[in-house]
Amino acid sequence: MPETHPARRPPGELEASVLAALWSAGGPLTPADIQRDLGRALARTTVATILARLHDKGAVARTRSGRGYAYTPTQDSPGLAARRMRTELDKEDDRGTVLARFVSQLSSDDEQLLRALLDDAEPGPDGQDGRDGPAGPAGGGPR
Repeated sequence: MPETHPARRPPGELEASVLAALWSAGGPLTPADIQRDLGRALARTTVATILARLHDKGAVARTRSGRGYAYTPTQDSPGLAARRMRTELDKEDDRGTVLARFVSQLSSDDEQLLRALLDDAEPGPDGQDGRDGPAGPAGGGPR
């Protein structure tokens, strides 16, 4: 009789759950805090591994807390999504084609929103475009 294993979680589900716990917290959380908040049968070492990977990706910051670390998110959910989009775009040599295909797949509402955001980022009379550097402010978009 073949062994039955529980269904694997979709990729990124645990990371998303850990980030959601961090975003809802009022301050830094340890792996044990997050394990308790998730209320799942996850080992603390599993949570610690997820946090270490998120730290390596720059999604969380950590500070010493006793013998381990406490973690805080570096960005909110929209900021993290924008950062992921930028990371994917930076992997491509033909940015124009990637952006054109992205825009062509937007809904008309999203296209209108993008146009409005780009219009808001247009250079003003002083030549400044209201952004910090080529990617905008740290949040990843126009102010």
